[in-house]
Amino acid sequence: MAKRVTKKKKKPTYSKEMFFQWYETALRVRRFEERALVEYGKQNIRGFCHVYIGQEAIAAALTSAITPDDAVVTAYRQHGVALARGLTSRECMAELFGKFTGCVKGKGGSMHFFSKKHNYFGGNGIVGAQIPIGTGIAFAEKYKGTNNICVCMFGDGAARQGALYESFNMAMNWKVPVLYIVENNGYAMGTSVSRTSNVHDIHHVGEAFGMPHRDVDGMDTIKVHEAMKEAVDHIRAGNGPYFLEIKTYRYKGHSVSDPAKYRTREELNSYRDRDPIKQLERMILEDKIGTEDEIKAVKAKIKEEIEDSVKFSLESPLPPVEELWTDNYVQEDYPFIKD
Repeated sequence: MAKRVTKKKKKPTYSKEMFFQWYETALRVRRFEERALVEYGKQNIRGFCHVYIGQEAIAAALTSAITPDDAVVTAYRQHGVALARGLTSRECMAELFGKFTGCVKGKGGSMHFFSKKHNYFGGNGIVGAQIPIGTGIAFAEKYKGTNNICVCMFGDGAARQGALYESFNMAMNWKVPVLYIVENNGYAMGTSVSRTSNVHDIHHVGEAFGMPHRDVDGMDTIKVHEAMKEAVDHIRAGNGPYFLEIKTYRYKGHSVSDPAKYRTREELNSYRDRDPIKQLERMILEDKIGTEDEIKAVKAKIKEEIEDSVKFSLESPLPPVEELWTDNYVQEDYPFIKD
């Protein structure tokens, strides 16, 4: 039986550059998502839209815990993860607008970002579909003999999908280099974890497969980084999968159409008191890592960047009609496929 992994006692120190990398990433995600909601209200964005507001510590930690060569696959609440992987605010906002300059030419929308350049495999609209996909991506890395891993992220609702159990079994049996992360924000759409599972600490599911597992406070960027790094080191050493439960919270409803009346204001405010961006800002200032002017400079930079992304998206063209027939197959990458 796998043992629950406990947190290390020693508190490491991090550079000023690292703190500002975390802060800038988290703030970029927050401001991007806030503006996405505004533009949705103006009907510049249509269809589904699930924002990442409140979960920014996870996106920030991803920038420091893994390498650009590692793959990432996640669910449809994914704008923040895409931005953390290096996709630009311009190409992400344009994709929300359905424009040809978007990261998938306006064809994917909110739930289906993708970037081969950044080893970012989405953005998947089917609940839990990314779990076997991520397992397969990781298996490919093992098969090719690389030292890369795949980070496979999913929500607490997807943790009840049968594909998770099949994937966990295969991954442990073959010691596949995959980091499974459940972003437990407490609710699968509007249904709490306590109403759908007898196991409220989801990471314990790993015990059935002998998979190392632990939980972590998802509102604290440093704790998330340390947990991810510990897991990544374990995987790169050839030990196979690791399962992290990151206990986080989304401030908004499941999607733009959800008023989130199933939770109390007191519950929401208890998480706002531990806001990941405010925590980072407080540490930077109180520990004299940076100055108030440097914080203001980052805020100004992000504000300008988001404004630019909206202007760029408004001015960008819609996909031409002939694009309906492109990107359906990738024959040039598979020469064994014949006409």
